Amino acid sequence: MKKENSHAKEGAERTRRAIVKLLKHNGSMDALSLASQLGVTAMAIRQHLYDLQEQRLVTFKEESRTMGRPAKMWTLTSEANRLFPDGYADLTVSLIESMKEAFGDEGLEKLLEIRNRKQLEDYRNKVPASLPLKEKLKTLAESRTAEGYMADVIENSDGSFCLVEKHCPICEAAKACTGLCKKELDMFQRILGDGIEITRGEHILKGDSRCVYWIKPE
Repeated sequence: MKKENSHAKEGAERTRRAIVKLLKHNGSMDALSLASQLGVTAMAIRQHLYDLQEQRLVTFKEESRTMGRPAKMWTLTSEANRLFPDGYADLTVSLIESMKEAFGDEGLEKLLEIRNRKQLEDYRNKVPASLPLKEKLKTLAESRTAEGYMADVIENSDGSFCLVEKHCPICEAAKACTGLCKKELDMFQRILGDGIEITRGEHILKGDSRCVYWIKPE
């Protein structure tokens, strides 16, 4: 009996991890969509969602439907970020604070410039200037995903693209040092080249569930 209970607990934990991963990748989803993807009943999914809600890992908003009752659309909370890679957040934040104390804001800015220059060189080696824009974005997204950003590229009907990052492994560090985020737009611009307009829409640091960069040939 104990072995059966242990297997049941492990199975439930795997399902909850799968739910969290799907919500991270896809954004808000209802129980029926989650059940369809995971091959379990909607009733079982709802129970897992309520368990995750008690842990403050998920929340929901009701969305009206043309027929029937409103549907609960579930999303991850900011508390769920701890379940994903954080880029050694505590250590990084501590180092940033120490650098500010030791070198001041000007010194920290110089260190950020050095970091960005090295990161830019690395991306340029991986994303040749000769590639078409779509291929550049796909290669850039692969590199960002390897760093923990969970990045995807969406091609829009008007010829523009969205670079979507569903996780920020340096989020806590970016809160302590906003310069980390501010320089990303400039870095992406240099990698993608001239004649490309880049704007940031959704932003994790502003409370959104993901970062979205709109990229459009001028």
